Amino acid sequence: SKMSDIEEHRKKIEEITLEMIKLLKTRTDIAKQIGDTKANLGMTVTDEEREDTLRNQVTKLCKEIDLDQSTALKFLNFLFNESVKVQSDGKQTHLSVFLKAKELEEQGKEIIHLEVGEPDFKPPKEVKTALEEVYDKGYGKYGSPKGITELLDEILLHEGESLIGTGFTSEDLEVENIMVCPGARFAVYLAISTLLNPGDEIIVIEPSWPAYKDCALNAGIKVRTIKTTLETKWEPSIDQINNAINENTKMIVLNYPNNPTGKYFPEKIQDSIIEIAKKHDLYVLSDEIYAEFAEHTNIPTSGVSFKSVLEYNYKKSIITKSFSKSYAMTGYRIGYAVADPSIIDKMSKLQALSLTNVSEPIQYVALQALKSEEAVAENSKIIKSRLDVLVKIAKDIGLEFIEPDGAMYLFAKTKYKDFDATKFSEKLLNHGVAIAPGEGFGDYKEFFRITAVDESRLIEGMRILDSMLKEKND
Repeated sequence: SKMSDIEEHRKKIEEITLEMIKLLKTRTDIAKQIGDTKANLGMTVTDEEREDTLRNQVTKLCKEIDLDQSTALKFLNFLFNESVKVQSDGKQTHLSVFLKAKELEEQGKEIIHLEVGEPDFKPPKEVKTALEEVYDKGYGKYGSPKGITELLDEILLHEGESLIGTGFTSEDLEVENIMVCPGARFAVYLAISTLLNPGDEIIVIEPSWPAYKDCALNAGIKVRTIKTTLETKWEPSIDQINNAINENTKMIVLNYPNNPTGKYFPEKIQDSIIEIAKKHDLYVLSDEIYAEFAEHTNIPTSGVSFKSVLEYNYKKSIITKSFSKSYAMTGYRIGYAVADPSIIDKMSKLQALSLTNVSEPIQYVALQALKSEEAVAENSKIIKSRLDVLVKIAKDIGLEFIEPDGAMYLFAKTKYKDFDATKFSEKLLNHGVAIAPGEGFGDYKEFFRITAVDESRLIEGMRILDSMLKEKND
């Protein structure tokens, strides 16, 4: 009968499914062995060339057996991500160094923090007044997941002003284009989690802040990294980007001024990337948290000036910004996203689901901070002068790097062959200086990131770093 046919098919499906699970176990075990060997050899987890070879084999097989390749490639992406997860334990990032440094401090050791991207100056004084006012003004009830109206209006005004003279008119930007988030990090998480589906691919240009990859991995999305080098001034080639795109590619992440290199693109490269995104209908997630630290830098010799992705008025772009750096409000956890209303709606639904709304008292405080333009200009100048000091010292001690255009970091390597910055950073920490190892930002084991902190600590920290380098390589 028909019923017994169904039963027979179901049994087959069960058998095949259980067999697939067993194979997954075998595959994962082998991946773990490869991971251990790679770790011992100091190799990175992801090997894009190997992945491409396998991807081509799967595509070829799909043609032979007449299977929809989009489904097969999504399945392959799931397998790749599982391999990455089992191989990724134990990588040193700026956070792992920061946590170790904090432990040492609790034991009474003095640490000079050059590893964490946290301004060491105070928030604008408006913040202090606002923290007092907020109680009397009655902020602190349940609110809209997109943010309080007054803050959204103020952000609209702020972003609108920065677009004057760019050909992007203020009518192109409305309050529906904006939502407030607890920090730019959550905006990044929301964009990746709501706009993409498991098996989709995103492109990340390295070196890069680790959160983009981590958010994607968490959502079952495959990351294709594009590796840039010091020799190419941290610029990708257009070929590299085109070669990374296939039918599952849905988003490209930009982070300029860049963390860790402080670099931003010549307009021609950025224009080309946006053109490619339009052609392939990709989302562009542009994390512009350091934009305020670009406006006041000297235009570098390359003649590059910072251009926000907002200026392209591209319907599928998401710009994330924050009060953390420019207003020195890292622990307040407040930032925002600017995007098409349809994107904002998706993101705010997940925000409502996970947080209800961003803390209203903090939104009121951010609103007052946003009104203090002088503070930001001042902070920007401070960071710039510190970067100048850092660049000068780094040149004097013979580090190799590209001068940062903006942000608050220097990404450098030494002139020594086969230098392991991770091991060096562990040793340096025992001498009271914390730096961020380059392997946290991609395949850059010989590099490290230094944050531009106040001059006296910077000078002292770099002096210790220099003496440790000399000692290590005498």
